[in-house]
Amino acid sequence: MLMREKLEELRQDLEGILYTDDTMRTLYATDASAYREMPLAVAIPSNETDLKKLIAFARKEKTSLIPRTAGTSLAGQVVGNGIVVDVSRAFTKILELNAAENWVRVQPGVIRDELNMYLKPHGLYFGPETSTANRAMIGGMVGNNSCGSNSVVYGSTREHLISAKALLSDGSEVEFAEMDIDTFHAKCDSAENELERKIYQQIRSILSVPAHQDEIRKEFPKKSIPRRNTGYAIDLLLETAPFTLGAENFNFCKLIAGSEGTLAFITEIKLHVDPIPPKETGLMCIHFNSVDESLRANIIAMKYKPSASELIDHFILECTKDNIEQRKNRFFVQGDPGAILVVEFCRDTREAITEIATQMQAEIQAAGLGYHFPILFGDDTKKIWTLRKAGLGLLSNLPGDEKAVPVIEDTAVAVEDLPDFIADFNKILQQYDLHAVHYAHAGSGEIHLRPIINLKTQEGNALFRTIAEEIATLVKKYNGSLSGEHGDGRLRGEFIQQMVGEKNYQLLRQLKYTWDPENIFNPNKIVDTPSMNSMLRYEPGKKAPSLQTIFHFPDQTMLQHAEQCNGSGDCRKTQLSGGTMCPSYMATRNEKDTTRARANILREFLTNSTKENKFDHEEIYEVLDLCLACKGCKSECPSNVDMAKLKMEFLQHYYDANGVPFRNKLIANFSGSMRLASITPGLFNWAVKNNTTGKLIKKISGFAVDRSMPTLESTTLRKWYNKNVRNTHRADNKRVYLFCDEFTNFNDTSVGIKALQLLQRLGYTVEMIDHPESARALMSKGMLRKAKKIAEQNVQIFHGIVSENTPLLGIEPSAILSFRDEYPDLVSAELRTKAQQLAKHVYLIDEFIANEIDKGHITAAQFTDAPQQIKLHGHCQQKALSGTAHSKKMLSLPANYSVDVIPSGCCGMAGSFGYEKEHFDISMQIGELVLFPAVRKAAPGTIIAAPGTSCRHQVKDGTGVIAKHPVEVLFEALK
Repeated sequence: MLMREKLEELRQDLEGILYTDDTMRTLYATDASAYREMPLAVAIPSNETDLKKLIAFARKEKTSLIPRTAGTSLAGQVVGNGIVVDVSRAFTKILELNAAENWVRVQPGVIRDELNMYLKPHGLYFGPETSTANRAMIGGMVGNNSCGSNSVVYGSTREHLISAKALLSDGSEVEFAEMDIDTFHAKCDSAENELERKIYQQIRSILSVPAHQDEIRKEFPKKSIPRRNTGYAIDLLLETAPFTLGAENFNFCKLIAGSEGTLAFITEIKLHVDPIPPKETGLMCIHFNSVDESLRANIIAMKYKPSASELIDHFILECTKDNIEQRKNRFFVQGDPGAILVVEFCRDTREAITEIATQMQAEIQAAGLGYHFPILFGDDTKKIWTLRKAGLGLLSNLPGDEKAVPVIEDTAVAVEDLPDFIADFNKILQQYDLHAVHYAHAGSGEIHLRPIINLKTQEGNALFRTIAEEIATLVKKYNGSLSGEHGDGRLRGEFIQQMVGEKNYQLLRQLKYTWDPENIFNPNKIVDTPSMNSMLRYEPGKKAPSLQTIFHFPDQTMLQHAEQCNGSGDCRKTQLSGGTMCPSYMATRNEKDTTRARANILREFLTNSTKENKFDHEEIYEVLDLCLACKGCKSECPSNVDMAKLKMEFLQHYYDANGVPFRNKLIANFSGSMRLASITPGLFNWAVKNNTTGKLIKKISGFAVDRSMPTLESTTLRKWYNKNVRNTHRADNKRVYLFCDEFTNFNDTSVGIKALQLLQRLGYTVEMIDHPESARALMSKGMLRKAKKIAEQNVQIFHGIVSENTPLLGIEPSAILSFRDEYPDLVSAELRTKAQQLAKHVYLIDEFIANEIDKGHITAAQFTDAPQQIKLHGHCQQKALSGTAHSKKMLSLPANYSVDVIPSGCCGMAGSFGYEKEHFDISMQIGELVLFPAVRKAAPGTIIAAPGTSCRHQVKDGTGVIAKHPVEVLFEALK
């Protein structure tokens, strides 16, 4: 029987899902590392029975299982050619909490931050964290023995792992927990399961030998290094009873933590949890002229027992300048520091933090170190940690093929050795004309170090290996750990033999093959690892494809822009973490619906397709289908991957080969259709609202029959303006231009009228000249060539008349923000400078009013003082490119208006997306995540405000509530 037939039998036998298609296999071929290997299949098990069937299949068919949760591993831990087993969708339950005994029992797919949300009402906290904590899962944290910035207080996951239930390689169920000496020997001699008995006998046999004990203590990293993840943790098991008299009890969990899924398949995890930290947190963000200065100051800082001491170097700080989200978080930076050390203290009062931080500052200054010592509290601390945690993704944001590569980024040495180690490290790099990025865990002796290398070249591939070899030797010189928190995986497994010595390495091999004689659990990790510069994402020396694109991709190609995604999985966060990216994943929890998956599929086909039109692949279309073009990734992805832009470009070329579907033509020509319908608006409205004709129109057009259709108002905004405003008196000192977008013009005329009246009542002269539509609908459906012509017309029309003193305002976010977002990259090269200059003076009307409030040109005295509660839902593209703060400020201007921003991501409508029959259900699921419940829970009389026309339509269809544009609310508040 062929393997595909055997896999089909397995698929039929599982309660969960088994994918064998090329698309899903491709999406699971990578993680957040530099590696890529096509798996045999992808399994989404529903329960432990499925796991046992998968283990039996792997044993019988001589294949392997690769356990996976969020897939954010940096060393290739979840890359392999067997069956990837994704437990992130079904194994997500918090099973039991014992607050009195400070423990919680969970399944491996529970997200770390969401566990802490659950624990918070009980006054408890799971300490170990990672920079990926809003999507990293406990199973992966156990596999990697993860920790993070606060490890100086909370240690790593290993220190919190009380017990674990797992399936062994023969399918038997076991539980690993602490045991006294008698229980340990009983397990060795009489455990009911043969394999379980063997693994206890084997560890007793190797750790009882004095020569082995001496060799382990001699060769493993020095005990003063808290972050020791090199190989299997037999050095820690050695320091337990019965091998070390008087030591703590034996617990195989010390070995399971950091074993990377190579020994057993974990099904349940019992964790120790701590009391919630003191309520006050303060950060002293010390500025230095160099990294060396900061590391010497770090030794002083650690004397004051901070809860974290984190490094951010000059290179990271430079990257934050161009990142939409992170440049907001640079507010505390003074000058151009070579490094910043973020030292955190947690105490009961701010006064206590200030006192100890001031003492530390005095000693650091006495040593001649540091030049600026700001202390930050409250919400400002969150901004600093967001900036620090964004480091990994920001490093992928470098244009071109040279990237800061994860090769030796996980080295850990004693804190007192760190300055000399980093100096030696940089000397090695200088020999190869390289420099590195330095960031992260100075307080734990682990700085993430990433040299900038082009892995696409033969020379870069060879250098990747050379640097790994050189630094492994350096780490051994300092008796450090090559893996501190990110694991060995494919990247460092090859060097474990050098790190722990040949004799100890053979003990590790014996351990692996005693636990897993058939090598079915995540092979080629930790032991018997292939060459670290093989099976990389990029085939060295392969010629880059030539792609002629309509969009301009500054300083890079379209493929390079997709390659900015390093796989760190920020797009896998859920609605509980806030933010917009990625709405479809939040609803489906399917890896295929992440921004990461879309970038992966584009990279795969644009790199390897043999077709002349490399975009002509249905697989790409399928994976990009649920991208709502919300633009969340453009700001929230640390790598700034603009998937909406990539999707628009892809669609144009895909339609070149396959033709444009009728519905897409209809949507793209929205402006023309509405112009025609506006001749007899009453007839059009009757037709779409009538139950019989409305359903027929929707079915013919491919729209969801349960979705209401947008209707027309009795006049258009342009007609109203020409009749009521055009010939009125104009004053040049407060003059603005209003962009008459196609949505406001036809469907939301009353909103446009109130915007005009509001501006006039506030003393502004409003000009509305003839111009084309925004081309938003054309862009959304990939008709970029037509959109380009319209964008160029608009740039030509407005460039000469719009300025700082006479700005261009817009009401509908998606339309007006096109001037700032897409137009500069869509127009021809000769118009690009004009488009960029124009973009500087284009504003959402909300932004303009908020700015005028700041200047004192608009005041609360012009508005009512009656009380009013408002809940505000921001438009996706507004959130990505501008933010909701402007809308909140304008709505908060009336003296007694109280505004709460709904912590919703995308509403789920996304232009035409929510109208389309195949997308209607998921559109409503997205709405139900946060937005609809928040609207329903609003107190009677609360106004729901939403700048987006699609958002207001979605609120109406999902809740029956009529939402208002902020300008309507403010107009109605005028005295």
